[in-house]
Amino acid sequence: MGQKLDTRRIALIVEDDFDVRGFAAALLEETDLRVVETASAEEALDYLRQHGEEVAFLFADIRLPCLMSGVDLARTVRIKWPWVRTVLTSGLPPEEGLQDVPRDVRFMPKPWRALEVLMEAERAAQRYRQN
Repeated sequence: MGQKLDTRRIALIVEDDFDVRGFAAALLEETDLRVVETASAEEALDYLRQHGEEVAFLFADIRLPCLMSGVDLARTVRIKWPWVRTVLTSGLPPEEGLQDVPRDVRFMPKPWRALEVLMEAERAAQRYRQN
């Protein structure tokens, strides 16, 4: 017999801090979403280019390694994959780069509350259940 396909939508976590990424992944594994982890915006874009139609939720840090920031990633996602519910997070003071966060992107300061992250993920998953 063939393998059963996992039809759950994806929560894409983009965080360079291994421990924070692991905590977010463990948290989001409690939802109806499958979890995929990346450490940079560039890695996330590579994943989105291949699986963008499956991604429902993007949870990304603003400060990331390499060339792209989380804000750059969010802008790109809003243009190419507008259905992806996007949440950016940062431990930066509000005056440092947050004015560049797109209007339709939610911002959560670090340390974020687990319940708030779960609620955003649930909203993303709900959108697909209704379609």
